Amino acid sequence: MTILESAFHELYGRKAEVLSEAPGRVNLIGEHIDYSEGFVLPFAIADRTYAAIARNNVGLVRIASQQRKKRIFTIDIKDIHPGSAGEWEKYVLGVLWSLGINEGVDILVDGHVPSGAGLSSSAALECSVAVGLNLLFELNLSLADLARATQKAENDYVGMPCGIMDQSVSLMAHEGSALLLDCRDLTTESVPFDVASHGLELLIIDTQAHHALVDGGYAERRASCESVAAKFAIPSMRHLTMEVLEQRRHEISETEFIRARHAVTEIKRVGDAVIALRASDFVTLGKLINQSHISLRDDYTVSCLELDVAVDAALATGALGARMVGGGFGGSAIALIKADQIETVKESIKSAYAQRNLKAPRFFTSLPSAGAKASLNPH
Repeated sequence: MTILESAFHELYGRKAEVLSEAPGRVNLIGEHIDYSEGFVLPFAIADRTYAAIARNNVGLVRIASQQRKKRIFTIDIKDIHPGSAGEWEKYVLGVLWSLGINEGVDILVDGHVPSGAGLSSSAALECSVAVGLNLLFELNLSLADLARATQKAENDYVGMPCGIMDQSVSLMAHEGSALLLDCRDLTTESVPFDVASHGLELLIIDTQAHHALVDGGYAERRASCESVAAKFAIPSMRHLTMEVLEQRRHEISETEFIRARHAVTEIKRVGDAVIALRASDFVTLGKLINQSHISLRDDYTVSCLELDVAVDAALATGALGARMVGGGFGGSAIALIKADQIETVKESIKSAYAQRNLKAPRFFTSLPSAGAKASLNPH
């Protein structure tokens, strides 16, 4: 019996029926374009969120976390609707609501994806619960169905207007590969991502400037892209070219122009990055990663001091490419570096932080990992 199973038994007085898990993610390239029907290239990381779930016959939803021991959030299944009570529990409640679950359940989660680090801890939580419920209630939903349901939970229940990338990669990722995801129809293609055999490492830098995306900054940027699409009478930024954007620049505000410029150029960078990866051209990949950060910093204005300091210090110490990842306003950055330079780059970033009296960053690496899974508890 695992620690999570034992904790579930101790908390609820019976065994869990289903055990499930889902990973966080790092997006190699393709930021803030999933809600514009773009292409993205993320991969799942080794850090995961686990869930133990069982039905109950009292019509209640009871939720607890290993990270918040001895506190059980309780709500009647009939009272679950957008606007109802809950803090982090809303991510779980949103999944129950989105999947249409109408029976009582007991849930215990154990999260190991750093929260607020831009590594999609929220999607890992949503997807671990979703695959567990899908198995427990024999919903027989596809991974694409679950991705849409968990996105709906975050959009309509939590109130965070995220795209669908995070949930999709958490559910659909394959070990050893990045996931080329078409955010319009959720078709995927695995792209081998093997830096180690080329003497490289992808360093993940948690700036410890922890973001909170529900504050409206994310929504404002998404709204800008949707406004441009409406004014140009196109479905999304995917249908826009730089030539047309420049020609019709006078029809939109300057803010809308630079937001749209990021989306158009970032979608192209994803395609170029796939070509570079397939050719094992990591120098070109590094340049594209750098261009992505500049665009996010200057056109989308979602970077911050901690992210810029980490990126600049990594590049100054020889990184092939570095950029912020995730929604921005804090969180994590990545740096593609030579494996034998990893400690030098870490020390350079730590020194740059110390010079500016910033909280010391955390570092970790991860090989591309597998997506979510669930199993019936045999014990």
